[in-house]
Amino acid sequence: MKVVFMGTPDFAVPALKALYESEHEVMAVFTQPDKPKGRGYKLMPPPVKELAMEMGTPVYQPESLKKDPAAAVEILKQYEPDVIVVAAYGKILPKEVLDFPKYYCVNIHGSLLPKYRGAAPIQRAVLNGDKVSGVTTMKMAQGLDTGDILLVSETEIGENETSAELFDRLSQMGAELMLETLEKIDSITPQPQNEDEACYAAMLSKDMCPIDFEKSAFEVHKQICGLSEWPCATTTVGGKLLKVYKSEIVNGDKVMGKPGTIVDEKSFSVACGKGAVSFKIVQAQGSKRMSADDYLRGKPVKKGEQLGEPLPTE
Repeated sequence: MKVVFMGTPDFAVPALKALYESEHEVMAVFTQPDKPKGRGYKLMPPPVKELAMEMGTPVYQPESLKKDPAAAVEILKQYEPDVIVVAAYGKILPKEVLDFPKYYCVNIHGSLLPKYRGAAPIQRAVLNGDKVSGVTTMKMAQGLDTGDILLVSETEIGENETSAELFDRLSQMGAELMLETLEKIDSITPQPQNEDEACYAAMLSKDMCPIDFEKSAFEVHKQICGLSEWPCATTTVGGKLLKVYKSEIVNGDKVMGKPGTIVDEKSFSVACGKGAVSFKIVQAQGSKRMSADDYLRGKPVKKGEQLGEPLPTE
């Protein structure tokens, strides 16, 4: 089958790689424009572009498909794809593009649609303490993740699994489900989504970062797991910012002490409104990410010490 692929970040890479390793032919790749990164603001290619260039596939990086659908269609005419596979492309596809392939545009989405349409489905599932997540392939429509469902694959979310870890698992599951979808494309009957069950996964923002220890240990733990990698849950220790990437619930039921105080200095356990959490991977201001044990060796905390105090203003 002739395929045009549209995707941008790491989540999309396993799907593109799976296509290269299959009997399908990747004719062209669309991805977002290179963006400045790092201190030097050097232009860096998206992960999908790196793989496509390595494989010698033509790459297109339009600023927008919606503003000039005719230009996109002219490109597609060169390749006459049977299907367009879309994975976290980050651009709106106009009707002219959606209608172009012989079959249709197949989208890989990191949730069990219609739940968590939108930009941050994986993070929201973890933040909300969901026990199950998964991936969906759908026949793309003009609405945001509103297309008919093709295939679904479910997985349990681990008790201490971060959104970054789930992201990696779902990207692999999405690649496998996409290949299965292409294999069964002639026999699949697309199923309309149940609009009554639809909800949206809004983008994350940095104002979600500060940990409120008045909340239960479960809520604090899921905040840490859900915001892992970016934008990352934060607190303060001794007047300095501390990022927290991984944690565990120590005791979810008992009141362990005043919220935000250290209840066990050896395990970096902090009291919450109900229960306590133990920090496992942290990053101090101006330092590298490290295990909580390594952090405590250099900067020990004391039982009863209060975390989460406002940072001093200059």
